[in-house]
Amino acid sequence: MERLDSILNSHDAIAFRDRVKRLLVDHLPKHIRIQVEQEKMDLSKEDQRTWHKILRAHGLACPSWPVEYGGPGLADHELYILEREFALGGAPRPMIYGVTMLGPALIAHGTPEQQQRFLPGILEGDTFWCQGFSETNAGSDLASLKCAVRREGDEYVINGHKMWTSEGHIADWMFGIFRTDSSGRKQQGITFLLLDMRSPGVSVQPIQTFDGTGIEINQVFFDNVRVPVDQRIGDEGAGWDIAKSVLTAERFGNAEVSRSIASLERLKDYCRATSLDGRPLIQDPIIARRLVELEISLQAVEQTELRFLFHAGDELGAEAALLKLRGTEVQNAILAAATDLRGPSASLLLDEDHPGASAEYTSASHALKAHMNYRKTMIYGGSSEVQRNILAKGALGL
Repeated sequence: MERLDSILNSHDAIAFRDRVKRLLVDHLPKHIRIQVEQEKMDLSKEDQRTWHKILRAHGLACPSWPVEYGGPGLADHELYILEREFALGGAPRPMIYGVTMLGPALIAHGTPEQQQRFLPGILEGDTFWCQGFSETNAGSDLASLKCAVRREGDEYVINGHKMWTSEGHIADWMFGIFRTDSSGRKQQGITFLLLDMRSPGVSVQPIQTFDGTGIEINQVFFDNVRVPVDQRIGDEGAGWDIAKSVLTAERFGNAEVSRSIASLERLKDYCRATSLDGRPLIQDPIIARRLVELEISLQAVEQTELRFLFHAGDELGAEAALLKLRGTEVQNAILAAATDLRGPSASLLLDEDHPGASAEYTSASHALKAHMNYRKTMIYGGSSEVQRNILAKGALGL
């Protein structure tokens, strides 16, 4: 870690960190920062696009993309600094489905024509994507998907549905995996397709979650939806390997260590500013112990992430499951503590933005909604149980 410390504290790294901090101070819209600090995960389409275009104007959109595809070509330590400062400074997550999932998949597996057609829309923030992976009986066991595709000449015809499709109601396009052949092993016969959400036969049914945070997830139905063959990524029937690479990137990103650090700092600030029986909450030994335990757990995940980022060498495989597993567990433990320490003021039943709502009630309500909403992070990208199976098989050889 000494070499990493020297890299992160080099003149160039400090200059880059200062550049990112100035960007946040000068250009991050206040209303977006407030939502992030309230632990709101899913911003509106307008707010996501606003922030992405600000980043694009300053050369930091799609930060992991190589220069030849329009990205800034940042080094690993610069990506690390960027994510850390964005999290601590209240900047939102990137447009995950296009920027961090489909974009790299197109760069790795797409044809030059597909890259030229689809990457610019992601880079400029003009095209919103959603992910069509999960189905009613194919969530964590994704290879059991049944949404069927048949080929007719130069087109594929899709019938079936996708479930839990985040941002499907605002997406312009979907990337997804579909069943083109059921004769072999369930991991075979899966094809990776891109489709226009405005295609005839596509219908989106939003799902209202009980936490009151708004529409985020959807069911998407396909009724004889026609997709040109040239919108297939990779070979027919070879979509499972591409999907696995997308899921590996998703699982690594789902650890969200930097954002958990920011969440824990906000919780500690709350405990310093809030008194119980005349003394700050942070001075209560039971509360202090809980905060320390959370910090120790988070530091362990952070060190694991650093080891993978800067010392793993080859592309991560099963090891990404470890970060996803522990990262989301610790993240949820922090948000659970934020709710617990606010006590009975936390409620989902009333509108925290009501003019008569107290600051204490508003803070507690946001904390509870975040706690409920973030429970999904231990499920999407593969549930915690699935991550343990991946580790047992892929990392431990069991």
